[in-house]
Order: sequence, then C-alpha cells, then structure tokens
Amino acid sequence: MCLTALGGFSHAPPPTKFVFDDDSYEVLDLTEYARRHHWWNRVFGRNSGPIVEKYSVATQIVMGGVTGWCAGFLFQKVGKLAATAVGGGFLLLQIASHSGYVQVDWKRVEKDVNKAKKQLKKRANKAAPEINTLIEESTEFIKQNIVVSSGFVGGFLLGLAS
Repeated sequence: MCLTALGGFSHAPPPTKFVFDDDSYEVLDLTEYARRHHWWNRVFGRNSGPIVEKYSVATQIVMGGVTGWCAGFLFQKVGKLAATAVGGGFLLLQIASHSGYVQVDWKRVEKDVNKAKKQLKKRANKAAPEINTLIEESTEFIKQNIVVSSGFVGGFLLGLAS
C-alpha cells in the first residue's frame, strides 16, 4: 500500500523513479490513476458519494429537475441556432449554385461522403476503452443517484418543450 497525492491509500505500486544527470523523474501511470479516481470525486470532492445520503427525496427531485430544465432549455436554444446556421448555409449554397456563382461537383461530394462513412464505421467498431470506462462510470453514478437522475431527465424534457 502506498499513500496517494489525495491522501488516500492505494494498492498500486509506487511510481517508478528514474535518475538522469542529477535530476530525478517520476513516471506516473495516468490510466491507472484515472481508473482509481472517479471523475465525480475530482469535481465534487472526495466525500461526494451518493446524494441519497445527504438530502431528502423532494430536494433531490427539485435539484435534478431544475438542472435538467436549464440543460434542456440551453440544448433547445443551441440546437435551433445550429440548425438555422446549417440550413441557412445550405440554402445559400443552393442559391449560389443555381445562379451559376458556384459549380458543385456532386459526384465528388458523394465519393467523399461515402469514404467518410466507411472510415466512421471502421473507427466505430474500434471504440476506445476510455469511452467504455466513461459509460460504466456514468451508469454507476446514475444508479447511485437515481432520484436526482430521474428528476434531471424530467426537467430536461420540460426544458426542451418550453
């Protein structure tokens, strides 16, 4: 067992030290550190744990609902802005193409899109292990804080609708 930087104990071996010309360097395995220290501990503090132990059910639902509504409302506004920008750009491109200002090689566009689709499919099959770890940690966080999570989802849907 060794003492970590955050004051806790770890079963991992201590970092390897290398000495080069009167300088010493420590090699830290960041992937092991990330696996041992969950992201919510870094954000909310070491004793964050499940919120179930700290607040009443009504307070948890209200907290989740309010944060969910804010996130849903912002998601709606940003989504509308992005859709307007992409649609407007496409409309201007079509008008310019129809008027003769721009010549679009649609066969080349189709070829490039198909090439990009193949690359995306190839990369999607080789998902990084970090993504799987993030999904597992998020699932565990949601399971531990189910009341707040359900309040967040409800608030998010209300924020999208408003």
